[in-house]
Parts: sequence; structure tokens; C-alpha cells
Amino acid sequence: MRIAIAGAGNVGLFIADDLAAGGHDVLLIEQNPSIAERAETNSAVDWYVADACEVNSLRAARLEGCEVAVAATGDDEDNLVFALLAKQEFAVPRVIARVNHPKNEWLFNENWGVDVAVSTPHLVTALVEEAVSVGRLVRLLSFEGGNARLVEVTLAPDSPVIDHAIKDLDIPRDATFVAVVRDEHVVMPRGDTVFEPGDEVLAMVTPDSEDDVRRILTGS
Repeated sequence: MRIAIAGAGNVGLFIADDLAAGGHDVLLIEQNPSIAERAETNSAVDWYVADACEVNSLRAARLEGCEVAVAATGDDEDNLVFALLAKQEFAVPRVIARVNHPKNEWLFNENWGVDVAVSTPHLVTALVEEAVSVGRLVRLLSFEGGNARLVEVTLAPDSPVIDHAIKDLDIPRDATFVAVVRDEHVVMPRGDTVFEPGDEVLAMVTPDSEDDVRRILTGS
């Protein structure tokens, strides 16, 4: 898979090395020549010294040949511009963008060409809530500009789904249970799977179905 990464900071370098080690064809775009000269990275990574926010530079880098583009710079404005160009000018199928400042996360959506936005502070907050919250729906990740969401609920003893099978629940058509973690083991949900107190239930939902899934699993 051909993957373009904008930004050769610590985050961009790590992603590039990790993907190259996995056998992917990685293009790392960095504006600062001195960073490219002194950086230590996997020899399989292709470097291109240019401004990732310039259309001509991206055209010369053949961005249209990439299947994934990752905006990993330390500047949210640059990440948004690169994401928009990658999606609209070069039709890259999947664009992933790093959110540096949590207050800017609302901008990272399909209008700016972003399929998946990654905000480390929000992700850490969600993982903390997931670890300590019982009977509460926690949103872990958002995909496709927020149109698909991975949520988690640790079932309380009084959850309305306790002792009920999935096939007996009125689950919205645009929602699905993807995993149940029980006693440190992963249970793949099936129609006859019966929920128990303490189950960690992971579900994929849409904005329209999230409230229904919350009501089904928590009663609130």
C-alpha cells in the first residue's frame, strides 16, 4: 500500500518507520531540509522535501498514487490544508489527520477531507472513562468525519439487557455490536449471546443510532 505522511516530527517519523517495517510503501513529506538530513528513519521510507500545503509540490510527489494520506504535522492548520488537498485535488481514498489542539477537533471532518481524526487528549480521556465508568456510554473513536463511532458501555447490574440475548433486542439497523469483553476474554457477539453484568460491550453506531444504543444498554 502506498502511504503519504506529511510532517517528519517525532509522530510522523514513528508512523513512517512502523508502516515501512510492515512492508508498506511510505512517502514522507517534510518542508524543512535540515530535518530530512539529520533524521534517522527506515531506509525503505521515501523522502520528499517540499511544502505539503502546496498543490504543485504534492503533484510532483505523485500524491494521486497514494491510497492513504496522513496529516501528522504539529500544526492543525497545515494538517487541515493537506487533508483537504489530498482528498479533493488528488482523490486519496482515505485521509487521516492528527489533531494537535483539542479545541480544533470540530474542524476535522469530511468538509476538510478528513476521514479519521486522531486527538490524543480526547482519546486518553475516553480510555480513562472506559476504564472507570460503569453503566455509561463512552465514545472511543470517530470515523468518516464522525458519521461512524466506536462506543463502549460496561454493563451495570441493573442494565435492561442483562440476561437478554442480542437477537431479542430492538437494535437500530445502522448500529452493530462488534465485541463483548467478559472476564478478560473477548466474546464475538452472535444472536444468541446473552449479556451479563460487567460485560464491556463495544458497538459501532452512527449519530442517529447512538442515543438508541445508549438507551438499550444503559436504560437512560
